[in-house]
Amino acid sequence: MTRILIADDEALVRGGLRMVLEAQPDLEVVGEASDGSEALSRAHEVEPDLVLMDIRMPGLDGLAATRSLLAKPEPGPKVVVLTTFDSDDYVYEAIRAGASGFLLKSSPPQQLLEGIRTVMAGDALLAPEITRRLLDRFIQRPPGHVARPPELSELSPRELEVLRLIADGRSNAEIAAALVLSEATVKSHVSHVLTKLRLRDRVQAAALAYRSGLMDDP
Repeated sequence: MTRILIADDEALVRGGLRMVLEAQPDLEVVGEASDGSEALSRAHEVEPDLVLMDIRMPGLDGLAATRSLLAKPEPGPKVVVLTTFDSDDYVYEAIRAGASGFLLKSSPPQQLLEGIRTVMAGDALLAPEITRRLLDRFIQRPPGHVARPPELSELSPRELEVLRLIADGRSNAEIAAALVLSEATVKSHVSHVLTKLRLRDRVQAAALAYRSGLMDDP
C-alpha cells in the first residue's frame, strides 16, 4: 500500500485526486494540504510514501516545499509535482528541488496512476512528452573536452551503459530489451549506479549524465 499526501490549494482538485486514488486497492490518501507550509507539517505527521505536490500555491509554493521536504539527510517521501503549467522552467526547478516525477494536471487518470506506481518502483523520470526536450534544453552540456566527475570512474562499462539509457528516459523493461538482460539484472545495475554515484533517484542520475558530457560520447 502506497500512502499518499495531496498538496494543492484548490479543494476541488484535492477531492478529485482523492476519488481517483482511493478507487485503487494499492493506494491510500493519508492527508491533504492547501499550501506548502501545511504540506510540510502534514508530511511530518502522517509520514507518506509519496507527496503529490502542486507548484503554484499561496505562501510557501510547491517548489520551496519540495526543497525543504527533501533537504533532510534521512530518506523522505517521493515527490511527484503536478501542475497545469507545461513550462520547461517549472520542470527544471522541480528537478533541482529533488522531485522524482513531474506530471501535468491535464494528464488522464491512468497516466497519473501509472506515474505514481512507477515512481514508487524507482522507474520513473518525467512525463514522456517533456523528458528529452527538458534534458536537451536545461541540463548544461559542457563544450569540448571536460574532465569527468571522479565518481563516474567507479562505474563498470555495463553500468555506464545503463546510466546512458536512464538518461535517455528508458524504463527498466526498455533497458533490459536494449541490453538483452533480465529486468532483475537491470534493477541491480540501476541500484549499483545510484549507490556508487550517491544519488537519490533516476532524475539525479540523468542530470549527472548530461552535465558530465557522458551523453555526448559516440
